[in-house]
Amino acid sequence: MKRFAMTAFLAAAALGAQAQTAPVTATGAWARPTVQGQPTSAAYLTLTAKEPVALVGASTPVAGVAEVHEMKMEGSVMHMQAADAIRLEPGKPLELKPGGYHIMLMQLKTQLKPQTSVPLTLTFRNAAGAKSELQLSVPVSATAPAPAAGMQMPMQHSK
Repeated sequence: MKRFAMTAFLAAAALGAQAQTAPVTATGAWARPTVQGQPTSAAYLTLTAKEPVALVGASTPVAGVAEVHEMKMEGSVMHMQAADAIRLEPGKPLELKPGGYHIMLMQLKTQLKPQTSVPLTLTFRNAAGAKSELQLSVPVSATAPAPAAGMQMPMQHSK
């Protein structure tokens, strides 16, 4: 009986350890297309949080490495570097865009073709340290999607 109770406890703990759905919505997501053999691309989107969280990671099966990056000017030189975390304030949209924060996709395993989409998982951490995830299907396009007159384009996400 003790063995059953311990097994049930461990199973419940494992379920509790799984990432929860992030309290974040994503709009206007897109990823740049590539040519055959091109090793990198980037994904862009606007994130809006319902509570204070930080974007702390990204992953996708189409790339060996997916990182949150920041581009910024230092004098007349543009620098790009990985960002450990990007804070999102509740209700305040954060735009990940060319020339700023973005999701860098490196060591691509396949060509990103226009009019397809790629799966992307974003990982967030709240003030208590709990992690959550937002799973997206990101369209591949040479340009950012144009929202309909005054409308934002919500992205579907799942657990």
